[in-house]
Amino acid sequence: LGREDGCNYIFNLLTGYQDPPAGVKGEPNLHYNPYFSGGWIAMAKQLYDDQLEYSDGTKATEAQLAKDVTEFLKWTAERDHDERKKLAIKAVLIFVPLVVISYHWKRVKWASLKSRKIAFYRPKPKDN
Repeated sequence: LGREDGCNYIFNLLTGYQDPPAGVKGEPNLHYNPYFSGGWIAMAKQLYDDQLEYSDGTKATEAQLAKDVTEFLKWTAERDHDERKKLAIKAVLIFVPLVVISYHWKRVKWASLKSRKIAFYRPKPKDN
């Protein structure tokens, strides 16, 4: 969330643990994850299939758990998103009628001025 495409990064980080490539040795207590910069991370794999049960019967796969964790972290990072969305809807509902009324008032107010014909009459020369 602090990176570009942060949700996908967290999802890939949680699901990307694998055995290191052949011939690559890591330090003890480090785990290989190609999505982490450098490839080695101290955090062990946290998510496993059937780690918990969903009340609605959704299969608790590693990918589903990672998706849930990612969405929760996204929600906590933007808690006031729902309030801002409601405020934006209220603003639109208020400003659209105001714009329509303002446009109508402008048309009525300026109609007489725009339709006026301004003519310049030369003064008749005085007879000497």
